[in-house]
Amino acid sequence: MKRLLPTLLLSLSATLAFAADSGNYTRTIFSDDFSGTGFGPRWGHYKSGSVIKDGVLVGITPEGSDHPAVDSIKFDPERDLEVSVKFRFVSDKAKSFNLWFDDKDYKESHAGHICNVSVSPTNVAVGDAKTGNFRNDIYEKKKAVPPTITDEDKKMLATKNKSFPVKLSLQDWHTLVAQTKGDEVTVSIDGKVVGSFKSEGVAHDHKTLVSLTTNQVDVNYDDFSLKGAAK
Repeated sequence: MKRLLPTLLLSLSATLAFAADSGNYTRTIFSDDFSGTGFGPRWGHYKSGSVIKDGVLVGITPEGSDHPAVDSIKFDPERDLEVSVKFRFVSDKAKSFNLWFDDKDYKESHAGHICNVSVSPTNVAVGDAKTGNFRNDIYEKKKAVPPTITDEDKKMLATKNKSFPVKLSLQDWHTLVAQTKGDEVTVSIDGKVVGSFKSEGVAHDHKTLVSLTTNQVDVNYDDFSLKGAAK
């Protein structure tokens, strides 16, 4: 118990600090409770079969697709953002989903990827895509046949990603909140901070798109909210 107490106190402190920071994200850029009969006009899609059904976004990657389903929102350039979304893994066919922060004007990383949060039933991973896995030269090395990624590259990439174990029940709704603040991403699920990660690429001050990427099927989403920090 003595060993556990400092960990619990640290977790509580992080959660309280996260809640306090949430008060800084006062500008609603976009929100959707999916109560309509279909996607609104601001939603964009890439290789997506996702639909709105019974008041939720049903994430669907079409069978045989070479890319996970992407459902996205564009906005004017921002640096610090908060995204909140309810989600549930409907079955064990649901592998994971990604929350992406991108800059479609940025050409030095694949698809303008800046940073992301990946959520599975057992793991949350945070990555600096801008200076890590999706930096153009690294991306090309990884896609080469055979891959030309070096040991030095692998050591560098190990510093650009961080994972946190979780245990999320299937079929139940959970709430993900991800904040970018300067060079840091902090993630909470169901009101408790899962972890945070600092990396230089996160501080990119020209984020223009946020997307949900469904890896395969059976991921549902609801009450999506995108907010900007107070100016």
